[in-house]
Amino acid sequence: MKDEIKKVEQSARILFTKEDVETALDRLASEINTSLAETDPVILCTVIGGIVPTGLLLPRLNFPLQLDYIHATRYQGKTKGGHLHWVRQPEIDLTNRTVLIIDDILDEGHTLEAIIDYCQGEGAEQVLTAVLIEKKLPNRPGLDHADFSGLITENEYLVGYGMDYRGYLRNLGSISAVDKKYQ
Repeated sequence: MKDEIKKVEQSARILFTKEDVETALDRLASEINTSLAETDPVILCTVIGGIVPTGLLLPRLNFPLQLDYIHATRYQGKTKGGHLHWVRQPEIDLTNRTVLIIDDILDEGHTLEAIIDYCQGEGAEQVLTAVLIEKKLPNRPGLDHADFSGLITENEYLVGYGMDYRGYLRNLGSISAVDKKYQ
């Protein structure tokens, strides 16, 4: 596996550099600060992919907030999504709260849509989404668009800043497109 991961990383095409991502995070945080400053929100980090964007966004948010996490996955180490598997729901009571879900990417939107439905079912007053990157997809089957998006890209398989290839490459310091022969 290690050799395959090295080949995937070496053949990947950089779409966004660290500087591009930092600029996007600053803009994203500014938009979130403007929208949520008076709401006493719960920030829900989607595990695993949302850990990096959440960790980078939190110090940029300048209002009181509570943090929890939710873990639902369709990939489970694969490159294609399947059935949604719930691993953990948040412990903080969401009743009458504004919830901001932070994730790495809005792809087909199935997982984020399911998390939104969960939060609404738990009594959240308002549920918003923030993603580091949103793919341009016509007729997206799940959630149509995020409320806050850092970067927009074409429909390519991406790695870095939380996005993975078979559980690897989440820690890349750029966002790169995986060569089609590895997808």
